[in-house]
Amino acid sequence: MSALWIAHVHVTDTEAYKKYAAIATEAIADHGGVFLARGGRYQQLEGNERPRNVVARFPSFDDAIACYNSPRYQEALAFAKGASERDLVIVEET
Repeated sequence: MSALWIAHVHVTDTEAYKKYAAIATEAIADHGGVFLARGGRYQQLEGNERPRNVVARFPSFDDAIACYNSPRYQEALAFAKGASERDLVIVEET
């Protein structure tokens, strides 16, 4: 079963976040991830608003977890941690 990686982000340091995004894009592709949404129009209906919303589909839940834990993604994450406020969840599709 495929899985969705859903992130809600408020970027606080654009330059550092660009470094994160470049490396993370490679890591996600290396694990079979495909972006369904990256930013774009949105309507916040409930909860905390974060202006950047990203959805990627992975071939499986395990692929999505492996991507997050991979050395390449962890390298990217080092740039995001000081440059954004983020929520990230992985959801298996049914």
